[in-house]
Amino acid sequence: MNRNRIILFDGECNFCDASVQFIIKRDPYQHFSFASLQDAAGKELREKHQIPDDVDSLVLIENGKAHTKSSAALRIAKKLDGLWHLAFLFIIVPLAIRNRVYDYIAANRYKWFGKKELSCMLPTPEERKRFIA
Repeated sequence: MNRNRIILFDGECNFCDASVQFIIKRDPYQHFSFASLQDAAGKELREKHQIPDDVDSLVLIENGKAHTKSSAALRIAKKLDGLWHLAFLFIIVPLAIRNRVYDYIAANRYKWFGKKELSCMLPTPEERKRFIA
């Protein structure tokens, strides 16, 4: 399991869950490990990397540095198979503009995609190894 790149995600968000599944399918070299922002491991990582409580969507901890919002999403895309790594080219767009788009999607994700019910997708044993408990 790769602990150099950990993705923290909102475990209550359907869009975030779909994003994790999307990443897993396009990460055959297992660059990323995962933890929910709401579970103990996620809370410990938030504290260790001084991630503010108001950050409630996607965080990438890469080589000891926390990246949030559009910077996290683009750095994740850079490691994915297929043409997804080309999305990293959007890093040249000014941060304020990128984050405005990211914030709009994040603010509406529950309305558009809903929240998790009590049941959730059960990962395969291979996928389960990539989640930090």
